[in-house]
Amino acid sequence: MRPRTLDEIVGQEEILGEGRLLRRAIERDQVPSMILWGPPGSGKTTLARVIAGLTKSEFVPFSAVLGGVAQVREIVAEAERLQAEKGMRTILFVDEIHRFNKAQQDAFLPHVEQGTITLIGATTENPSFALNSALLSRARVYVLKGLDAQALLGLLERAMEDPERGLGGLELRAAPEALQHLAEASAGDARRALSALEVAAASALARPDQEIGLKDAEEAIARRALLYDKAGEQHYDLVSAFIKSMRGSDPDAALYYAARMLEAGEDPRFVLRRMVTFAAEDIGLADPRAITVAMDCFRAYEFVGWPEGYLPISMAICYLAAAPKSNAALTAYQRAKADVLDRGPLEIPMALRNAPTGLMKDLGYGEGYRYPHDEPGHHVAQDYLPKELVGETYYEPSDQGWERQIGDRVRQLRERVARARGKRPPR
Repeated sequence: MRPRTLDEIVGQEEILGEGRLLRRAIERDQVPSMILWGPPGSGKTTLARVIAGLTKSEFVPFSAVLGGVAQVREIVAEAERLQAEKGMRTILFVDEIHRFNKAQQDAFLPHVEQGTITLIGATTENPSFALNSALLSRARVYVLKGLDAQALLGLLERAMEDPERGLGGLELRAAPEALQHLAEASAGDARRALSALEVAAASALARPDQEIGLKDAEEAIARRALLYDKAGEQHYDLVSAFIKSMRGSDPDAALYYAARMLEAGEDPRFVLRRMVTFAAEDIGLADPRAITVAMDCFRAYEFVGWPEGYLPISMAICYLAAAPKSNAALTAYQRAKADVLDRGPLEIPMALRNAPTGLMKDLGYGEGYRYPHDEPGHHVAQDYLPKELVGETYYEPSDQGWERQIGDRVRQLRERVARARGKRPPR
């Protein structure tokens, strides 16, 4: 059932619709080197084969995993021969091109530049993560999308009717709800949908009615495939959506993205580490208990393991998402860090230095230090920063949650210090 013409390819109208750039290039036989980036079953290999057929080019598959530089030389030599003797172009198709190592990329690059071969790479991963800039600059990236349920339903109906390449010669029937279930459960993957249809058909052929029912479809595609690669873009997109949903105080979205990761096989400890970081970075002192909740959740997961571990994880996600938010502690550190990097190691005030020896005491180490617990209110209006930074404020408490009370206390203390210096208190 692999499409043989552009019109048989469904679901990629944005790049193959009438008047689109790639379609015009194919029809004019002016195909550039390209990278086809999309999820499994979206038609990357099919499109490459259709391009080769329509442009009457030699189609040469190459494995990014198994192929070596020696094979590259053989392919290039044969491409040069075909070009010289028959005027035929060679399309080199590299599946999983994100697995290309640097030696392979460097070996192909000059031949792509010279036009000896037209490179078509297929990848489920963001090519900017895996391919060097030189190769990417010489290949246009086209993004293929997973097929929607309606497009997959059309493919399944076509497969049921086609007597030559499909199931049309078997006198099978399919209940509409069965095909609809296969289309919806295939997660945009045409290959998965057609494979499941074949399994369901085998079950129906063993019965007198020879009808593919909903039960056949459910058994043939028992579980929806979860597209996820722990090292690729999907990983980063999901964890980004998870964190931003908690930051936006949306527990429902945060739970959804957490479930996407965990049910696809992500290590729960990775999710938990992100939650601990989030508690400090985005909640901070607006709710000082948040980091304790996150750490307790981590310990609870280690105690009970998976699958029961999703229970404390879910509790903590809801708590963190609903908690008041403040990044004041984060920005305070960043401001202090900026002064450290910009001004270098400024001299520590003598009053704050330790004086374990008589010589150090004679030199003034520790002189003038006042012990706060001996003072009224357990506070001393004393300068603790290096003299070049006296008066600098890094921590600006928010008015969220518990930090409102912390902020009131900090402002009172700063006012005392300012009055002791004879200056106007900071706001």
